[in-house]
Amino acid sequence: MHIIPAIDLKDGQCVRLRQGKFDEVTVYYNNPQDAAIRWQNEGAKVLHVVDLDGAKKGCISNLSSIKKIREVFHGEIEVGGGIRKTEDIELLLNSGIDRVILGTIAVEKPDFVKEVCKSFPERIIAGIDARDGYVAVKGWTEITKIKATELAQKMQEHGVWGIIYTDISRDGMLTGPNIEATKELVDVLSIPVIASGGVSSIEDIKRLAEIENLWGVITGKAIYSGAIDLKEAIKLVNAIK
Repeated sequence: MHIIPAIDLKDGQCVRLRQGKFDEVTVYYNNPQDAAIRWQNEGAKVLHVVDLDGAKKGCISNLSSIKKIREVFHGEIEVGGGIRKTEDIELLLNSGIDRVILGTIAVEKPDFVKEVCKSFPERIIAGIDARDGYVAVKGWTEITKIKATELAQKMQEHGVWGIIYTDISRDGMLTGPNIEATKELVDVLSIPVIASGGVSSIEDIKRLAEIENLWGVITGKAIYSGAIDLKEAIKLVNAIK
């Protein structure tokens, strides 16, 4: 299982939002590439980058910061946040990004996902954010009547590389991940699943690592606040293997 540090971009800075609220922001690095270098030095092989401004506007808004991160980080990088056009996917892939995350559009235009999966095989991830098992869209402002497991299976049929599953009631709250919901998703899919939201301790990492076939876990606030030591967490996961 990969432990994947999150770098959330707002106004060109590396920040964290509390439960996705734009008025509850903590700035960790003025230059996001410094965060990328730090996590690389601590053993990260994959980075999760979110363009928060892009998520709000529906188009790429922090491309220069994304490119700077790509310049310094040698592993894989996945990027999400308001990506709703083929041109934006091409722009990111041409900038050296490994995989692109589609969120709201996966719900609103599943045929678009199908189309881009054919054009860019193994490069598209569906980001599924859920509260109480139901999919949330538009920066978590709207809860749909679609079950997360149903959407995930549909995305698998459409050819996505994998799924990022976020329990939004736990994101940025350091309350522990939703193990049951994550395991349920892994069990119904044959593609990679990455867990996100609520990881607060090394114990949480251990519990997630025990989910058979879970590909990765994204951690943000916990590693920035020091609640989790990334090096120690990677060592633990490698030992479980």
